[in-house]
Amino acid sequence: MSVFFARHLRKNLTDAERKLWQRLRRRQLDGCKFRHQASIGPYVVDFLCVERRLIVEVDGGQHDVRREADERRTTDLEVRGFRVIRVWNNEALQNTDGVVEFILQHLRAGHPPP
Repeated sequence: MSVFFARHLRKNLTDAERKLWQRLRRRQLDGCKFRHQASIGPYVVDFLCVERRLIVEVDGGQHDVRREADERRTTDLEVRGFRVIRVWNNEALQNTDGVVEFILQHLRAGHPPP
């Protein structure tokens, strides 16, 4: 199920995801490879760097009312050994350089083994 959903999402990027993807793809960020709309268990995450175990979620306004569900999802992904960072759509659109720098800081921070 999630593989087909991920494929659908990859073909229907939001403007914020599209703009951020242009900066994350092709190992442009510290040589790290990112995947877009990647499946992890029952979840589809916006951006995933497997080698650094980092997930970047780009959240729109609907996430403000889904806060509890997002927190459960984040906890489950962290239990699986991933770090999850979240950025807002408007921030990705209006301050792309700042968001990329924020992601880079998390990539360089490393991650303790699970």
